[in-house]
Amino acid sequence: MKAVRFHRFGGPEVLRIVDLPDPHPGPGQVRIAVRAAGINPSDWKKRKGLMDEELPQTMGHEAAGIVDELGEGVADVALGDEVFGFCVDGTAQAELAVLSHYAPVPLSLDFPGAAALPAAIETATRTLDQLGVERGSTLLINGASGTVGSAAVQLAVARGARVIGTAGPANHGYLRSLLAKPVTYGAGLVERVRELAPDGVDLALDVAGSGVLPELIALAGGPEHVVTAADFDGAQQHGVKFSRCDTGRALHALAGIGELIEAGRFSLPVARTFPLAEIAEAHRVGEKGQLRGKLVLLVG
Repeated sequence: MKAVRFHRFGGPEVLRIVDLPDPHPGPGQVRIAVRAAGINPSDWKKRKGLMDEELPQTMGHEAAGIVDELGEGVADVALGDEVFGFCVDGTAQAELAVLSHYAPVPLSLDFPGAAALPAAIETATRTLDQLGVERGSTLLINGASGTVGSAAVQLAVARGARVIGTAGPANHGYLRSLLAKPVTYGAGLVERVRELAPDGVDLALDVAGSGVLPELIALAGGPEHVVTAADFDGAQQHGVKFSRCDTGRALHALAGIGELIEAGRFSLPVARTFPLAEIAEAHRVGEKGQLRGKLVLLVG
């Protein structure tokens, strides 16, 4: 199969399309002919050598496509079914991928829209679970207009929470469309949030990593009411929980998202798509960080 790989760390130019052996599913897994694969900021961090030291590395942990091989014991899907989910070995950006956790592609979504879902909804659900967001909670989300942030806004609203989200002025209308109260980030954040919530907030989530943990702690009444998925050093410094997927993924998010999507209560925009062969350009565009929505590779 054709797959994305790099043999040295560096800029987008190190990315190559290579031939790798076809993978096969183990017990409880399925293999898909990939039609679309998600691109995440962790991809360029890995490419730069900021996360994993081993070489070479393959790329991609989320994909959507058509089931073409079943592992032992799989009875909930059939050959030819359209599914999306998490790739076992980080080779989702390829012609074939083995999925360990998966769900049917929602009827109203195409393959790129489905491939955009797994990482964002898992991260959002995991952090909301860790915070204990429930009906009646007032939640502040730092970085609310990004992919994970907008997913967290919608999932929190679906739980019955009141959401205040930080974003630049250009994204305030977008947050209002998601039923969140927008507030501009930057100096004076505490005062602006307290204009919307005079008694502060119950909980705060940081998915932007912009150095605002002290402000979130002040607004939420203590570090125990704050979770960050983006500021590891700040979490260590301020006693805030840092949420990471290797301490337990919220994989139940995959099965539940379809109902919200079909009810019109959740959407995640795809900003741009790229053919597999243009993976380097996709990285260049993604690192600029100027788009709203997910970048997705088209395969097959």
